Amino acid sequence: MRVISSQQAADLLEDGMTVAASGFGGYCHPEAITAAVEERFLACGKPRNLTLLFAASTGDRQTRGMGHFGYEGLVACVIAGGWRGTPRLGKLAIEEKIEAHCWPQGVIAQLYRAIAAGQPGVVTHIGLGSFMDPLHGGGRMNATTPRPLVERVSLRGKEWLLYPSMPLDCVLLRGTTADEDGNITLEDEAFPLDVLAMAQAGRNSGGVVVVQVKRIAERGSLQPNDVRIPAALVDYVVVCDDPSQHGVSFAETDNIAYTGRVRMAVSRLQPAPLSVDKIIQRRAFLELAPLNRPTINLGIGIAAGIGRIASEEGFDDYTVTIESGVIGGVPAEELSFGAAVNPTAIVPQASQFDFYDGGGLDIAFLGMAEVDRHGAVNVSRFNNSIVGVGGFTNISQTAKHVVYLGAFSAGGAQIAVADGRLDIIEDGRLCKIVEAVDQISSSPAFAPKGQSQLVVTERAVFRVIDGCLTLTEFAPGIDLAAHVLDRLPKGIAVSDELKQMDAPLFSTHAMKDFAP
Repeated sequence: MRVISSQQAADLLEDGMTVAASGFGGYCHPEAITAAVEERFLACGKPRNLTLLFAASTGDRQTRGMGHFGYEGLVACVIAGGWRGTPRLGKLAIEEKIEAHCWPQGVIAQLYRAIAAGQPGVVTHIGLGSFMDPLHGGGRMNATTPRPLVERVSLRGKEWLLYPSMPLDCVLLRGTTADEDGNITLEDEAFPLDVLAMAQAGRNSGGVVVVQVKRIAERGSLQPNDVRIPAALVDYVVVCDDPSQHGVSFAETDNIAYTGRVRMAVSRLQPAPLSVDKIIQRRAFLELAPLNRPTINLGIGIAAGIGRIASEEGFDDYTVTIESGVIGGVPAEELSFGAAVNPTAIVPQASQFDFYDGGGLDIAFLGMAEVDRHGAVNVSRFNNSIVGVGGFTNISQTAKHVVYLGAFSAGGAQIAVADGRLDIIEDGRLCKIVEAVDQISSSPAFAPKGQSQLVVTERAVFRVIDGCLTLTEFAPGIDLAAHVLDRLPKGIAVSDELKQMDAPLFSTHAMKDFAP
């Protein structure tokens, strides 16, 4: 192992390399190294034509994280699960300047193990019937991408998808402490993600493994049980003690409560003010409350607020999980999403997805961009932007119950929440309930038998019944015809038992304390 600067690490990247980098949202990314890659490219135009592989959306939704690679010429191809944090890369894909593939986050996390083990790839049911299925595009996100890399294969009388392995020329990782031999610990990181599998994949591919850390410790001083990446897998170490490039996340410099080493005194979260989002979250929460000690997943965005609602309602008889590998605790939101205060366990990301893919989740709460008349959901590409699927497809295709959350319309909506009713002052230009989604991120046709699917908006609630999206509830105070029915495409059913949404949803009081 050699200690080098971030600039020297950037110099290791050669034209045409396949590069994998760790990260989840604002966490666990070797920011000093990737920033140095950007600086080198802007200074001398090198390296060129890289292929990038990363599982989760990694960035601050502006320029940091994998956004440092967002230049024409620097990148030729991107294979990623989440694109939301890297709008620069998304823009290159939209403008047809790079090849762009989107694979499920969980599949890419598991792929590192397959690469390390010399396996042909990941064979899975995840993505069947979606745009990642070769029958529907094979994960291609633009016309420039010439052919799908994903294959349909038959095995034991069933159809599966094969996401292929590929050699990794350079792997960029982040840890906390390296000893003088190159053993790496992660004590200040919110979670380990897939750093061990990635390092193994890089080494067994004949590639270079570089790890950014905060500090160097004496040889032999690290506890063996704390070492997440053994020295035999590490070629170079970059030391960075700059909090802006090695803080716990892009949103926070430090929060030791995310690691589980210290527990914060958290009684209850502060109640959120009454809003359109809160109405949606409250209605979604009603699906959680009756379940018996469920294991749940909270997606990014509006769905992450379910934890806050549960706290307000005094409900804690559930186990929350996050794709990052976090189990238990109070999930963080916005740019800190992915971690939790006071977690009970933290496992590798790939292991979390093993649990998800096998049907371990009792209920999942996920955002949606648009839903069609059959209940197919798009979260990956819309409004001329690429967001990717993240862990959405893994979760939506396997959980026993799925609740999709989102606004009914988009584009200039002005909606007020009075105590007890909804007041639509100006409606959005576009209804998010559509005849056919632009891209199928998840199809109910490939969901597990018996899965329930609910779509919750601020003014209407829908269930998928016998393959048809069916209106079941509407908000008090709205004009049902003008604000809902007239905006729905043909083919949306209306339940014979159509009813108003519960009044406590629209109250300034906690639902459990509601008094008409």
